[in-house]
Amino acid sequence: MISSAYRIFRKLRAMDRHEVADRCRQELSKRCDALWSRFQHDFTNNAFTSGEWRPGLFFFAPEQLGSLIELLRERFPLQVENILAKSERILEHRFDLLGFEDLRYGERINWHLDLVHSKEASAKPFHRVNYLNFAEVGDSKITWELNRHQHLVTLAKAYRLTGDERYAREIHSQWRDWHAANPYPIGINWASTLEVGFRSLSWMWVYYLLEGTGTLDSGFRHEWLRAQALNGRHLERYLSTYFSPNTHLLGEGVALFVLGTMCPELSGAARWKARGWQIVLDEARRQVAPDGMHFEKSTYYHVYALDFFLHAVVLASRNAQSIPPELEETLEKMLDVLCLLGSEGAPPRWGDDDGGRLFDPARNRAEHMLDPLAAGAILFNRADFKSLARGLREETIWLLGKAGVERWDRIEPKALVPASAALESSAIYVMTTKRGQLLMDCGCSSGQSHGHDHAGALSVCLQANQQALLIDPGTFEYVGPGPERNKFRGTAMHNTLRVDNQDQAEPDGPFSWKQHFQARAEQWITGVSFVFFAGSHNGYARLPSPVVHRRCIVALRSGIFLVRDIAEGSGQHRLDISWHLAADLLQPKGAEGKQVFCLPNSAKGLTILPAVGHGWTEQSSKGQWSPVYGRQSEAMILNFAASVTLPAEFVALLVPECESALTNAQSIPGKFIRAQHSNATAFVQAYRYETGEAEYQFFFGRADQTWQAGSVSSDAEFVCLSSGLGQHEPEIVFCNGTHVDIAGLQSVHTNRKVTRYERLLGPLRISCSDPDAIISTDRPSQPAYQNPAR
Repeated sequence: MISSAYRIFRKLRAMDRHEVADRCRQELSKRCDALWSRFQHDFTNNAFTSGEWRPGLFFFAPEQLGSLIELLRERFPLQVENILAKSERILEHRFDLLGFEDLRYGERINWHLDLVHSKEASAKPFHRVNYLNFAEVGDSKITWELNRHQHLVTLAKAYRLTGDERYAREIHSQWRDWHAANPYPIGINWASTLEVGFRSLSWMWVYYLLEGTGTLDSGFRHEWLRAQALNGRHLERYLSTYFSPNTHLLGEGVALFVLGTMCPELSGAARWKARGWQIVLDEARRQVAPDGMHFEKSTYYHVYALDFFLHAVVLASRNAQSIPPELEETLEKMLDVLCLLGSEGAPPRWGDDDGGRLFDPARNRAEHMLDPLAAGAILFNRADFKSLARGLREETIWLLGKAGVERWDRIEPKALVPASAALESSAIYVMTTKRGQLLMDCGCSSGQSHGHDHAGALSVCLQANQQALLIDPGTFEYVGPGPERNKFRGTAMHNTLRVDNQDQAEPDGPFSWKQHFQARAEQWITGVSFVFFAGSHNGYARLPSPVVHRRCIVALRSGIFLVRDIAEGSGQHRLDISWHLAADLLQPKGAEGKQVFCLPNSAKGLTILPAVGHGWTEQSSKGQWSPVYGRQSEAMILNFAASVTLPAEFVALLVPECESALTNAQSIPGKFIRAQHSNATAFVQAYRYETGEAEYQFFFGRADQTWQAGSVSSDAEFVCLSSGLGQHEPEIVFCNGTHVDIAGLQSVHTNRKVTRYERLLGPLRISCSDPDAIISTDRPSQPAYQNPAR
């Protein structure tokens, strides 16, 4: 009791007077609504305006539906078949919800039931429903997904495609049954304001799909308007301004805007339209970082928010609503982020996976996350968006109509050239080579709660040629009977370092953390032949013996990635580094213990090479990943672990698509060793990677300190020497230094410290972050180059 009281006190202290006032008003209003309902109060009394009003324009007009249906048949014949097949199942009350398929609700739908877990929410005023309490309601997301009524939109499309009256009758039957089972304000289906918003949007789509067909009797519009008036009242009174000021508030704002625009005969319409549009504008500024990434740091929620913004902007344009250039710029930036993250495959699934979508709830897998690019290509005339989208979407036809499809057809596709890039505001870094793309989430660096972020700071994902190689295993669920929620968002489920079997932060409920640690990018250097990243986080500073995790990643033009993990601190600690492989990557027979993983019957895959003699235990095992909310599947995990005295480090090479290794289980793509030199300066660390065609040497020093290792001396923090067969001299790369000297061979010098220096061959090119600082590049005549560091 003392702990609970303290938490309440701490939360109140963090609120300003506006938040306290709004929360108090909402709590009082909820109780008043519950009280009035006991006296059969009409909550839609005076719902209609007595003044003049002008009808709003939906995404399509009734007379355009015929051409849209024909476009649908022409462009998406398989989707038409899918709509009809799904509608037949809906007639039998069989539903696909989130990641759960063919849930059978029986002759009469129980709208309060989580069928997966056989838990029914009780019929009590919505403010008393604890929808995050699994024991009380099950997983509320499953219940709510059905009550969003997006399946009624599917039935309406099926009716338009076929004219089959069964679909229209089922819509009316479920509509009336739902209202009978969900009197306001009773039950779980009024407990989340966002869910009310989703339902109001579904009813909007259903009405305008059926308008003018004769299936809507003369009294239905009045009945429909009264229901929408109740939704609008609820949305306005119970906005998630402080409770969930993320996609919840944004979705509620979009729903208010659509209601106000499309139901002008309702007395609150003008107010809802203005308030909803203002929320859209405000949240575009607040929720989207300057680099275009959604502030939740979740790929799924980025797409979720993008869907809301796109629908709002298209409808606003149809209704002559002024759209600020700032909002359009924000939308295009968000699309640019999606383009960047998906340029080599489906975007990595960082953070929570909500499982829902605004238009088609079935498009909730990783491969569907690029959907908004289709509409974005048309709205912004972007050929690169069109190329990456790889085709129209059904949603695009409904939103932008025949004219939009014609604009799509006129856009000439443009080949997308993946590139390295930094989303610095969001601490996301993309390293691109000729073999693949490594994407890294540096982690949260602010005091925001980031309730949908995971404890995976400095985690990486890797993909090549549209194939995921290293993955983020997903979300699985928000609440449930077991520990899966915290397991999936914990550190062990991410491709990063774990200390003493602890997560980087401790969970504090399903959507918060007890600690807000600092993660930061310390260096991001992009060159002609390489990309260099260095970052750290202090999530383990809370341990009795604090630890700081540093990660350095080097991506070379040739296609290899070097990952160096350092645990700084003192005393003995257990360290674990996990690599979560894509589910379709397997270890071929004969390759056990060789860290080679490939696609079945393919030369595509990944080799993970730790330094020979690293001394850590290695284990390959079957783990879990979640392709969609509610579903778990098996995938390989490669884990390295050791109990060591700090400081300690572990270095591994990631080599994508090395055909010789992947087609021959006995072959390994080169040898990676930690180089030992009798004259090496104490703090310098040296590594060498040899293949049949090339050799690479990596040296890690300290800032502003001169060091030596074998015949190489420098004061740079990082040096890479690379050479090919028969090459007379090595290519030289260094970062944050003034010189590299190779005894008896060559030296490069600058008169002041430079961030980046590259001396490249074939032909000779010098690239430097500060060209005026270059003093000399000595190239004595030599026979074929021999490794001076051995």
